[in-house]
Amino acid sequence: MEYPVPEVQPSEDPVIKPLNLDRQFAESPTESDSKVAKPRKSSEEAETKVSAPANSTRKRSDARNGSESSSGFSRSTVSSSLRSSNSAAVPRRNSTGGVSEKSSASSSRLQNNASSIAGKKPTTPSATESVRRSLPELRRSSLPSPATKPTSRANLSETRKSIPVSLVGRSLSTSTASDTSLQKTVRKSSVKPSLSASSSLKKITSSSVDSTASSTSRKTVSKVSSPATRSPTVSSGLRAGSLSTSLNRSSNLSGRNKAATPDSRFIVLPQVETKAGDDVRLDLRGHRVRSLNASGLNLSPNLEFVYLRDNLLSTVEGVEILTRVKVLDLSFNDFKGPGFEPLANCKALQQLYLAGNQITSLASLPELPNLEFLSVAQNKLKSLSMASQPRLQVLAASKNRISTLKGFPYLPVLEHLRVEENPILKMSHLEAASILLVGSTLKKFNDRDLSRDELALAKRYPAHTALCIRDGWEFSRPDHAADSTFRFLFEQWKDHFPPGYLLKEASIDKPFEEDACRCHIVFVQESTLTTDSDIILKYQWFLGEKTLSNFTAIPDANGEVYWPKHEDINKILKVECTPVLGGTEYPPIFSISSPVARGNGIPKVINLEVHGELVEGNIIKGQAKVAWCGGTPGKGVPSWLRRKWNSSPVVIAGAEDEEYQLTIDDIDSSLVFMYTPVTEEGAKGEPQYKYTDFVKAAPPSVNNVRIIGDAVEGNVIRGIGNYFGGREGPSKFEWLRENKETGDFLIVTSGTSEYTLTKEDVGRRLAFIYIPINFEGQEGESVSIVSGTVRQAPPKVTNVKIIGDLRENSKITVTGTVMGGTEGSSRVQWFKTNSSVFNGENELEATSTSKVAKAFRIPLGAVGYYIAAKYTPMTPDGESGEPVYVISERAVETLPPSLNFLSITGDYSEGGILTASYGYIGGHEGKSIYNWYLHEVENDTGTLIHEVRGLLQYRVTKDAIGKFISFQCIPMRDDGIVGEPRTCLGQERIRPGNYLVSQHFYSSFLRPTC
Repeated sequence: MEYPVPEVQPSEDPVIKPLNLDRQFAESPTESDSKVAKPRKSSEEAETKVSAPANSTRKRSDARNGSESSSGFSRSTVSSSLRSSNSAAVPRRNSTGGVSEKSSASSSRLQNNASSIAGKKPTTPSATESVRRSLPELRRSSLPSPATKPTSRANLSETRKSIPVSLVGRSLSTSTASDTSLQKTVRKSSVKPSLSASSSLKKITSSSVDSTASSTSRKTVSKVSSPATRSPTVSSGLRAGSLSTSLNRSSNLSGRNKAATPDSRFIVLPQVETKAGDDVRLDLRGHRVRSLNASGLNLSPNLEFVYLRDNLLSTVEGVEILTRVKVLDLSFNDFKGPGFEPLANCKALQQLYLAGNQITSLASLPELPNLEFLSVAQNKLKSLSMASQPRLQVLAASKNRISTLKGFPYLPVLEHLRVEENPILKMSHLEAASILLVGSTLKKFNDRDLSRDELALAKRYPAHTALCIRDGWEFSRPDHAADSTFRFLFEQWKDHFPPGYLLKEASIDKPFEEDACRCHIVFVQESTLTTDSDIILKYQWFLGEKTLSNFTAIPDANGEVYWPKHEDINKILKVECTPVLGGTEYPPIFSISSPVARGNGIPKVINLEVHGELVEGNIIKGQAKVAWCGGTPGKGVPSWLRRKWNSSPVVIAGAEDEEYQLTIDDIDSSLVFMYTPVTEEGAKGEPQYKYTDFVKAAPPSVNNVRIIGDAVEGNVIRGIGNYFGGREGPSKFEWLRENKETGDFLIVTSGTSEYTLTKEDVGRRLAFIYIPINFEGQEGESVSIVSGTVRQAPPKVTNVKIIGDLRENSKITVTGTVMGGTEGSSRVQWFKTNSSVFNGENELEATSTSKVAKAFRIPLGAVGYYIAAKYTPMTPDGESGEPVYVISERAVETLPPSLNFLSITGDYSEGGILTASYGYIGGHEGKSIYNWYLHEVENDTGTLIHEVRGLLQYRVTKDAIGKFISFQCIPMRDDGIVGEPRTCLGQERIRPGNYLVSQHFYSSFLRPTC
């Protein structure tokens, strides 16, 4: 992820408001530009803005949510009444070493303003949130807004002179009582928690820091609501007489640090984690601490946030106790280095601030496994040579004396590198060299996105360029780099070449996934010298993440050619070549490859093998080792061919699997295993072949001997087995019957594999013996099998048929001839099926249960299906035979839509209700049509009653009195087919509503039927 390089203003107090990451994430770049870099016409205009009323200041502070406090130069928006105070001046010291003056009365007003803005008390944050908020506040954009006019340094200077010190900034220089009062007041201020994240640094959105235009015109109004200047740890951690917080000492220290005034564009200072408890935070900034072992310092293993900026420390001895520290601020002390070895005990350290010291070398800085942020700006470093930092993401090294990249460390995840204001900036294409040294993780160089031109330029250099740069090679143009770097390496190796030999070439082909990658290490003899023995080259291939990484030896990769694997993609190959002459090994030389690229997608067969004994009956297996060359591994196409003596191979039909069982046809033949690799994308490689030796015949044998057929009286059973051993000759077969009395088996017949069961076999078992003999007469071991007890023949049914009209609602019957005694209560079950061919009962859908009745009425649901019947014959004593299935010759047809009855029921008097009923047949009914009619006489056409059209009920109206009424139904199937209409006429006229009860009962017995 991208890692922002934050900044702190020189006039800003060390107590910095926590990051408001919610706002950082939410604002778009346009909004950021408009809020960060506002152009101003003159310093007078800036001064006017500063003197705005305090209440408007608070409004702007709330609106901006405190996110603007990270600008390059802070401007306080203090009310004019505060600025015009005539109170006595009190000196103030900050991390810049400067001393500012402000009235004590202003301090009192500051407490009131802070109290008015204060919100809810912040809750105790998690450890990761605490580390995250300890970062310096971020600048919004690395480039100024198009509408922003850069502020000149002259105007900047005037502005800074005209702006009073920020409110919070004065808190360090106030009296003890005032400081205590301010501390209590500001503690109540509103501090919005930063966006929660699992990591203290990784979740922070990248936001470049503009060191020029946009930084000078930003306004900071959020400091009014920042936390208390001095944490409880400061006062509680001091012993009487051990550390002084007096004004005089602060003033003296400020004078000492005037020479080390930081440039806010490059100096990175951390936020103080104000929400962390006293047990995990120590804040002793500006307390003239000279030693970490000083009495009263109270260093403990529980501390996670330690701020020791602006002190007199010159050694880190004593830091070993901070085993859990995550943020360590040692900026603006007297460190000169070396002597950083004790930091090796700080395994949890994530942020280390060493800016503003006199450090000349980082060689003693140990490898810190969790270090993610390192600030060493404004020191006296001449190079960045140090131990590898495996998790370092930001390295801020501006304002040093760095003049070389020699010894550049291995930083596998570095994202931001800052080396502004160093002599090395004179080096041409420094950014391209940095890209080569760091690799693809680098996202920003000197607080700006990487240049496309520099990225393209870096790709033109040889793969080993980074190693050469680290060893001191003078960076040159890419078109000269290949020869220049080879000469550079040659000069390093030449004193160790075997006598009489010179190195002519050391290179590696462009590596592709699962394709041959060859190294070219060429030694040639000097013309003036001769040797008695030839030179031998021993190879070892290595794999690494980057050019500067620690390469790992690849097991068994010790040849001139290496096949990169799929997991090697985007990794770097290295080959070491050790020359051996006359039994003496000389120091190795090496070559570095470019990153392994994906293959061309065309697979290759690297090796083919055939495993298994070539004897008839055995199973052999072909195995292919395929280089998929970037394609998705798919299922190749294996096949087997048979090659007779002095003939061409012939494809074996059906042998299209990797496994193949040798048959009699393979004897005295050689087999050929052919394999064509195919990727999932369909790309085919070249087929490869593997020939075997000749197949041998197996000795005569038989396996899987069994008796097939039902052991029932009258049936024919047969003994079979699988013969092996060349061509089968006159093998022998014997049948034996069990003796019930002795249990022995006596021979019944021989010479045939079939046997017809007789009445004598009922209740006994039979044995079948198979004696295998090959064509040459060689006899193998016999194999026998015993049958089950022979049963009496059960009833059987034959000639089963379905008779009847195969139409909806028709009745059909199943018939058959039963043998095996007198038929008893045979059972019949009916099914429907989609096929006229019987393929097992699983494909039948039952339409009835098993019943004795053999007749069946076809339901509507069977239309379009074939009708099947399962006929199970049974004897009177309950013995059942094998069921027989029969299926109709054609599918069931549907009838045309029609009505099988139609009637009108109800009260034939005024106000009565008449209901029509009908029976529908002919498939699934659709929307049948209903009509009611009134008739003057029984045989006229009648008058349609529109009010009840489409209804089955009719309430008799006054208009119907004295008339006949009829109901017509036109049946309609769901597919739209219309049947013949049918009409039912009432058998009496409609009567008036007043009638005798006896007449009502009389009419209720009249139920017309049509």
